[in-house]
This record gives sequence, structure tokens and C-alpha cells, in this order.
Amino acid sequence: MKVILRAICLLCLGLGILTTHSVFAAKKKQNVKKLENVKEENLVVEDINITRYPGSTAISLKAKQVIIIDYSTGKVLLEKNAHEQMAPSSMTKMMTSYIIEEKIKKGEVSLDSTFLVSEKAWRIGGSKSFMPLGEEVRLEDILRGIIIQSGNDACVVAAEGLHGSEEEFVEVMNSKAQEIGMKNTHFTNSNGWPAENHYSTAYDLALLGAWLIKTHPEFYPIYSEKNFTFGKDQKGNAITQGNRNPLLYKDLGCDGIKTGYTDEGGYGIVASFIDKDRRYIMVINGLNSMKERAEESAKLVHWVKQNFVNKKFYSKGDVVDEVSVWLGVKDKVQLEVADDVFGLSVRSEQKNNVDIKKDIPASLPAPLKAGDVVGKMIITVDSEKYEVALVVKESIEKVGFFKQIILYIASFF
Repeated sequence: MKVILRAICLLCLGLGILTTHSVFAAKKKQNVKKLENVKEENLVVEDINITRYPGSTAISLKAKQVIIIDYSTGKVLLEKNAHEQMAPSSMTKMMTSYIIEEKIKKGEVSLDSTFLVSEKAWRIGGSKSFMPLGEEVRLEDILRGIIIQSGNDACVVAAEGLHGSEEEFVEVMNSKAQEIGMKNTHFTNSNGWPAENHYSTAYDLALLGAWLIKTHPEFYPIYSEKNFTFGKDQKGNAITQGNRNPLLYKDLGCDGIKTGYTDEGGYGIVASFIDKDRRYIMVINGLNSMKERAEESAKLVHWVKQNFVNKKFYSKGDVVDEVSVWLGVKDKVQLEVADDVFGLSVRSEQKNNVDIKKDIPASLPAPLKAGDVVGKMIITVDSEKYEVALVVKESIEKVGFFKQIILYIASFF
């Protein structure tokens, strides 16, 4: 009996050891699998269609078309199918708002000008600013309705009010696109409503975004406004709509510009953001949802911030040379940099290749006034050129008549 009990105990002990070993083995296998998954998540399998700035880190993207450019130089930092034709959707509205702003700047209309809401404008589908049929609406409200609410109806009201018909307005849009350099763009309407032969590219939209900021800085703050109240619902309550730009609601330095969506083009955005006083323009398109658009655009902003730095090479007022002064009360004058000089640098690079050339005369004739531009300095940083004016640091008067005679005589000897 004792022998049988001992055998049973040994059998149970063996089974326990085997069970414990199996549990530990299973847990070890799970941990290894988890580690493999983490490694897979951290491993970036880059799309072969992506071209990056030399030295920048790899990135994977869901968007079909992407481009990021440095606003100051126009240098492309990243692109994916950037010259591929695509449906620009409501990103088209950047051109519509640009033409409106241009008309205001020229004095042809004002923000207080009013335009009639036609039945065509009132009936149009898609996103609306709820323009009231048959009423006159101020151009300022129309402009904000286009930029903030992405109102298709507001676009038609502006087009008909400014040029008599949307067709005439579209001709102006296409003419302006060619002027800006949007060579692979053609518009057929004012708002991006799906239509045959209505197309653009990520590159062209980036050009337009940069041009809009550069030429119409006084209007640009509107593009960062998060909501706009206009129109009334069926109960007579005022309608407030939010800006669809997801980056405006995050602390990422974004201050514009325009989102878009159609079934054909997918979800897209033209965005502009600033990192340490340097502006960037980004265009993405072809995403499947607003969530993807928000995530992908934020991901790209972080990519820029992680890879690039705005490096200061000279500060305004830095003395960089001095030259002789002819017939001055002082023999020499110092030359200083007229403005701060920044250059785009890749964070991973320890040193930048910097070449400096100065274009200045051997001597300067008196009198000289402080701040006079007398030359320039050309700074090349890793193949990127930056030009800055050189100015006279101090005023120098011309010597008197008798001293001039003495100096002239002395010059012969």
C-alpha cells in the first residue's frame, strides 16, 4: 500500500513539474512574440515612392500624394507622387479665396460689398455656409464662409458676384494658376465639387499655399480661425461651424490653410506650420478618413521637427568686414549684416558645409550714411544659397575742401 501511495505522489509531482514547465514555456513564447511585434512596429518599411531630404529619417505614409516644402527657399523636404494628378476637392477654395482677396487689395471691392445669393448657389450640395436665398451677403462673411466653413454655396456667391458667372470666374482661376506656376492644374468650378477635368497636384497646391501667404499676409490670420457663425437653422438659431483643419486644435504651430474631401480624391489638407521661426508648407491627399488625415498630418509635422532645425548663421548687426573710405573724416568703415541669416539644417548632421562670398567694393567714397547698402554676402549652406545685404555701420562725413586738395596732391606721390 505504501509503495502504491509513494508511486502516486511521484506521479503527481512529475505532472506538476511538467505543467509548470509548460506554463513557463508558453509565457516565454508569448513574451518573445510580443518583443517581435514591438520590433515590427518600430521598424519603418518605407514606401519606395517617397523621396526624402538627404540625412532625414525614414517614414511610412498612408497618403497617396504628399509634399513638404521649406517656405523660405522652396526646397522640397519630402515628396510622394507630388506631381501626380489628383482631385483637389475643397483645397480648390484656396484659389477662390485668393482671387477675392486680390480684388479687395486692388480696391475693386471691399469687405462691406454685398452679393446676391442665387438659386444655383443656394441649391449646391456638399459643405455649406447656409447662404440665404435671394438675400445680399457681405463679402467678409462670404470670405470667412469659404475659408473657415468650406462653404460651396459661398464660393458660387463670390464667383457670380465678382465676375457675373461661375464660368467666367473659373477662367480667372485658371489664368492665375498658370501665372503662379501651377502647370499641372485645371479648375472647372470654384469650390472643388467633383467634376471631369478638375484636377491639380500636391506640388501645385503647395505653390498656391505659399503664394497666398506671401502675397496676402493681411488676410492670412483668417485661415487660423477655428469657427465662424453665419446663417440660421430652421428654428431661427444662429449656426456656428468649426474649421475642419485638425492641426489648428493641436499645439503644433499650424496656422492654416485648407482641408478637402471627395470620394475620388479622399481626405486631404494643405497645411502651413512654423517651427522655431521657420515656416513649412505641407500637402497630403488620398486618405480614407478624417482620423487618418489628422494622424498623418500630425505625424509629418513631428517628422519635420525631429529632422530639421532653423540654424542662425549671422545676426543683424554682426560686423563682417571693413573697407577704406576715400575723402572721409575716417579712413575706414565697418560693414555689418542687414538682417538675420538663417539656414535650414538637418539635425543628424554634425557639421554643415558653409561657403561665404562677399561682393563689396575695395573702397567707398565719402560721405556715407549709416545703413547705406554697399554690398552683399552670399552664404551657401549644403548647396542652399542665402543672400544678405551688407550696410555701412556708421555715418562718415566728407573732409573739408582744403583737406581734399591735400589728399588729391598726396595721391600723385
